Amino acid sequence: MNTLTIIITIAAYFLLLFTVSYLAGRKADNAGFFVGNRKSKWWVVAIATMGSFISGVTFVSVPGMVAEKGFSYLQMVMGFVVGQFIIAFILIPLFYKMNLVSVYQYLEDRFGIKSYKTGAWFFFISKMLGASVRLFLVCLTLQLLVFEPLGLPFALNVALTVFLVWLYTYRGGVKSIIWTDVLKSLCLVLSVVLCIYYIAGRLDFSFAGMLKAIDDSSMSRVFFFDDVNDKRFFFKQFLAGVFTMIATTGLDQDMMQRNLSCQNYRDSQKNMMVSIVCQFFINLLFLMLGVLLYLFAAQVGIEAKGDGLFPTVATSNYLPAVVGVLFIVGLFSSAYSAAGSALTALTTSFTLDILGNSKADKQQDESKVAATRKRVHIAMAVLMAVVIFVFGLLNNSSVIDAVYVLASYTYGPILGLFAFGILFKAKVNDRFIPLVAVVSPILCFILAQNSEAWFNGYKFSYELLIFNALFTMIGMACIRKK
Repeated sequence: MNTLTIIITIAAYFLLLFTVSYLAGRKADNAGFFVGNRKSKWWVVAIATMGSFISGVTFVSVPGMVAEKGFSYLQMVMGFVVGQFIIAFILIPLFYKMNLVSVYQYLEDRFGIKSYKTGAWFFFISKMLGASVRLFLVCLTLQLLVFEPLGLPFALNVALTVFLVWLYTYRGGVKSIIWTDVLKSLCLVLSVVLCIYYIAGRLDFSFAGMLKAIDDSSMSRVFFFDDVNDKRFFFKQFLAGVFTMIATTGLDQDMMQRNLSCQNYRDSQKNMMVSIVCQFFINLLFLMLGVLLYLFAAQVGIEAKGDGLFPTVATSNYLPAVVGVLFIVGLFSSAYSAAGSALTALTTSFTLDILGNSKADKQQDESKVAATRKRVHIAMAVLMAVVIFVFGLLNNSSVIDAVYVLASYTYGPILGLFAFGILFKAKVNDRFIPLVAVVSPILCFILAQNSEAWFNGYKFSYELLIFNALFTMIGMACIRKK
């Protein structure tokens, strides 16, 4: 693909994105920005949520992982389904009953202001780092395909990228996010289905022949029960999927802001059941695409693997130009919608939670809240740009990996706080909660570093999140009030 084709594709997508965003958010007030006025139709939210689980990283990583991990990711997705049921039938009714705007307001009602601030800060760190890394990877792709050929610096790339994200979210907030996520979902499904169609055609596969080739491939193995030390071991993946879904969706303001925009909790439950079933099949499509990409790469002599496989094949001269266009549309629809959603959630949480809009000052004047929210929205965008630029200066993939690990550690205390509050009636000494939330990830780090020596070669994977939450709950039990 040439640079001009890529620029035209991106420009056309953004024109459509801004049109949808403007129409959705043109009359949004504070309630519209934070929770979409709680008037969203459940089926619209279901379509939006379906695509919200897929980030730009997932778009390129899931197909690339099948050579090393097969279809083992589906074991985790099965856990996602169970976790979504728990969110829908335990957390959603609770949040609606309390009429929450930010999910972390539950912690103030249950334990106190320190717990509330702790949950909000841990979310802020997790989401800022995670969203910045995801957008950084997209900026790298933009730099390679557009800015570098034009001789433009990376700093301009970052500034323009974050400005576009800020621009289409500043007015409508959640209202805009829901409808742009609908656009994202449709673009994602269309992109992956048509990419499968064109690559299967290039391999001379009929539909039945394609399914047989995927089934016959060693890369399509789903279940792994034979080695408990293997990171692909079923119960590691499945249980991690359950608790990862609860922590990163049910207790994450970014993901829950869509679900809390429905008219009532029953509509929200409908949305969640439909979206999680669709998510399972979308992930299956990505894994199937991965097998086809490796088969095609082997046929034509492309040596790319992992995250580089899909971009290399899609933009090569071996396939019609439309495949490259579809890849660009899918990548940018997933990445920019995820970044916009994260920016809105960070604005909501920082405005309502961290700046002190607690029980004592919930009666603030609407105009003051709006003014604060707009300033925070700009500040969050600037901070995100700075973090992305720092990643660019470091230019080290191990730094990115470390950020992902750190972000995963910070969800454990949030999960532990909510789990203790829901499962037990005990009160705790709220002033010690920040200490407990800091110590728990440290204990998990020590456990992960020494697990092979202590547990006969056992390596922790995503299930470390469960232990993180467990340590938090034990700590809370130690500081409970009589």
